[in-house]
Amino acid sequence: MKKNVVVIFGGDSSEHDISCLSAATVIHNMDKEKYNIILVGITKEGKWLLVDKVKDIEDGSWREGEVRAFISPDTTTRALVILAEGTYKVQKVDVIFPVLHGMNGEDGTIQGLFELSKIPYVGCGVLASAVSMDKVYTKIIVDKLGVDQAKFVHVREIDFENLDLAMDRVEKELPYPVFVKPSCAGSSKGVSKAENRKELEAALYEAVKHDRNILVEETIIGREVECAVLGDRKEVKATCVGEILAAADFYDFDAKYNNAESKTVIDPDMPEESKEKIREDAMEIFKAVDGFGCSRVDFFLEESGRVVFNEINTLPGFTSISMYPMLWKACGLDTPQLIDTLIEQAMTRYR
Repeated sequence: MKKNVVVIFGGDSSEHDISCLSAATVIHNMDKEKYNIILVGITKEGKWLLVDKVKDIEDGSWREGEVRAFISPDTTTRALVILAEGTYKVQKVDVIFPVLHGMNGEDGTIQGLFELSKIPYVGCGVLASAVSMDKVYTKIIVDKLGVDQAKFVHVREIDFENLDLAMDRVEKELPYPVFVKPSCAGSSKGVSKAENRKELEAALYEAVKHDRNILVEETIIGREVECAVLGDRKEVKATCVGEILAAADFYDFDAKYNNAESKTVIDPDMPEESKEKIREDAMEIFKAVDGFGCSRVDFFLEESGRVVFNEINTLPGFTSISMYPMLWKACGLDTPQLIDTLIEQAMTRYR
């Protein structure tokens, strides 16, 4: 019997469009013989809509839909509520596959709704999603593991009342150049590199547009590498290493999605001990944040061979250029099989 799988995408985050691209890839790679796929899109305004077909996602017409659909928080229902023509119907749901990135989709908020519903869902839970989305708190946890990472300064929105003092603190702790990042944004949204105080000020104002907490980090000179992790309560696995060759000065949103010169390399040439260290650290960090399902863990590899943790993404991209599915494919798990595995793991969540 087919499982009813609700794929949720879009969302009112800065990564709305990337979520739609990821969702289309996931849907195209789902086995239609195994799953009855139900599409639910969340507009940038936060409206939940029932979507007819994947083509509507690809051309953007789904946003003009009129049939509302949302997950019921009633544990006894475990269903999607569909509102249309002045009435409603309840559609039983076996599993939810959220293909959401950024705020309100990857930060534990929607995972809390799923927990209330007790419908099995793909990916990390509330705790792992929340702390991993927040770069400041991720760094606090990783510090306890003894994993190397960049030095940082935390700047809060309230610090903008006297920004000179905050910038003094940054300059005291970190040498230029520094990277300035919204603590809870994703896909490199709002990230800037600052070479001096004037650029630091501009970078802070850009970052605060995306989040009230800002991470200012020392610059790490090294290769940008990533590792994909897949795990449940019993077992955690990691892939080979992938490397980012950014066309721009750093791998910001535009370099990632809009610059064809940016490239990814699977299993790049580097010392085997460095690859193993990356894999080990990726799995340890995943376990430390109580990860479940999928995550992509990003690092820098310095010329000296030192591996430096950068960040963890608990709902990594599934677009045609996304590293997560490419890494698993290189390990013999193609995208349809990967999706099957994630759904199978989800079904064990409440056992």
